[in-house]
Amino acid sequence: MTRIGRPSLIVAALIGFAATLLGLLVDAHAVLAVYLATAVSVASFAIGGLGVLIFTYLVRGRWTEDLHLPLTAAAMTVPVTGLFFIPVLIALGWLYPWAGSAAESAGSFKAAYLTPWFFAGRTVAYFAIWTALAVSLRRAWSEPRRMIATGAAGSIVWAFTVSIAGVDWLQSLTPEFHSSIYGLLFLTFQLLSGLAFAIAIGLSTSAAAGSYGAILLSTLLLWAYNHAMQYIIIWSGNIPEEALWYVRREAGLWGVAFWALILLQFVVPFFALLFDTVRNSRRPLLMLAVLTVALRFVETYCLALPGLGTGGWGLLIGIPATLLLCIAPCWLVFSVIHERLAASPKDTRSMSDSFDASGTPVASD
Repeated sequence: MTRIGRPSLIVAALIGFAATLLGLLVDAHAVLAVYLATAVSVASFAIGGLGVLIFTYLVRGRWTEDLHLPLTAAAMTVPVTGLFFIPVLIALGWLYPWAGSAAESAGSFKAAYLTPWFFAGRTVAYFAIWTALAVSLRRAWSEPRRMIATGAAGSIVWAFTVSIAGVDWLQSLTPEFHSSIYGLLFLTFQLLSGLAFAIAIGLSTSAAAGSYGAILLSTLLLWAYNHAMQYIIIWSGNIPEEALWYVRREAGLWGVAFWALILLQFVVPFFALLFDTVRNSRRPLLMLAVLTVALRFVETYCLALPGLGTGGWGLLIGIPATLLLCIAPCWLVFSVIHERLAASPKDTRSMSDSFDASGTPVASD
């Protein structure tokens, strides 16, 4: 794993903080919107890492043990990413249209659901639940029966809370937009983020590609399927409020970013991963994983920002400023946790490649 000096990370975070404050003076709404998108992107590596870690407790293989440390370290950073949402909760009135005085008609479910205090309470609950899951998963490691029980219960809780969080944080930025698949789309976004991040860390510390390529390809297909299904459903329904959501993302510079995302996140990796020389080779796979990590930010910006009236200097200042502000401290915490896990006998204890539902190791052929 590439080492970045801790003083350098602290300085980068301070520069990001100062630049974000400057951006707020220039265009507060645009910078706040960018900050929300950046915070969601950075949090996805921890939340997605938690989700992948849960599934590695249920679906065993050599790759699950190789990625255990980066996945666990990512999951343990969930509380830190939760702190980034404090400014979001403070700025609800500037970010979300429903948080103002002109909300839905009194008595409707949407009016009761989209209220600032309920939104804040749900966000706090999400991170409390995910933190408890991360701690429980770490404690269960190396105990097969406990791993199965924790993973089975955790998969249900994680999938439910992540789906709702996606609707809360991103879809409700445009409350007139409705999509029955948005929660699932956000869930696969998290899985892709967590898996790509863990693979990038794993390949930077190990020369073996293992089966990472096949797993990454499967996750990419799942991610693309959900995006395609949402597009097809909205296109066939042809409801103006829903079609407008895509029109805004296909126009101007956002259209360039949107189609670049499709090309670089699906078309290029899909065809590249069909070749054994890419799928089973360390360097090409590492490049694809790093590219996927970078494109997580592009996707979040495309999901969150079009239609919010953001642009100009607000974006030019806000994007690099918030990236420094959020990435630097998270990477610092992740690297510290990863080092401590690597020095922990319990966390580095080897496990059987597979075991059955009762927790009994299965002998490999």
